[in-house]
Amino acid sequence: MVQKLEQIYEGKAKKIFTTDDPEAIIHEFKDDATAFDGKKKGQIGGKGLVNAQITTALFQLLENQGVRTHFRKLLDDRNMLTDRLDMLAVEVIVRNIAAGSLAKRLGYEEGTPLKKPIIEFCYKRDDLGDPFLNEDHIEELGAATKEQVAEMRETGLKVNDVLRRFFDELGITLIDFKLEFGLKDGRLVLGDEISPDSCRLWDKATGEKLDKDRFRRDLGKVEEAYQEVLSRVKGIAKEVGNF
Repeated sequence: MVQKLEQIYEGKAKKIFTTDDPEAIIHEFKDDATAFDGKKKGQIGGKGLVNAQITTALFQLLENQGVRTHFRKLLDDRNMLTDRLDMLAVEVIVRNIAAGSLAKRLGYEEGTPLKKPIIEFCYKRDDLGDPFLNEDHIEELGAATKEQVAEMRETGLKVNDVLRRFFDELGITLIDFKLEFGLKDGRLVLGDEISPDSCRLWDKATGEKLDKDRFRRDLGKVEEAYQEVLSRVKGIAKEVGNF
């Protein structure tokens, strides 16, 4: 059994711990919730448990589809064992439907389908507000090589294709989502998490938001929305033997 040792990082949604395996770390998913670059703070009951289990199911799905992830196994309800990565300071956002900041920037009504998926890059710097980057900015910062940027774009589109089809089977529309990558032995690997914290998920039939926008916008029933996503994910994941 792997041993949980020293806490080396605490972020908005997780604590990270070393283990007795120098190549592995443990992510402890928290119930804390933040929005607007940490300006809004609160708690979502059971969020850590829900996000750990959804992330597990989605990483297993992606691994089965040939996407390299840092996932090893879920240790308990909210602790996930992963490979230790050298994380890149670039976030990749994949958008299928205009919502949030994109809708404002393009002057689109929220919910407008995009002609094709849009890939965006952001600088992972809370103190700067996670600003948008283009490929020249990324090169200037030394945050990733051109080859890594191209691979992140390609992988983001592949993940999008897999997850859109998966969520569609659950009666959920995948609006957009955020990915983070790191390096393991020089190879690009998908890290962090994929959950209602990092995705916009809308019920196909009703358009009801099933993600952190319920917290951001004070829509209420936040815990219920997260639990609803988990129940649907667990249902289909069990059918295919992935959960």
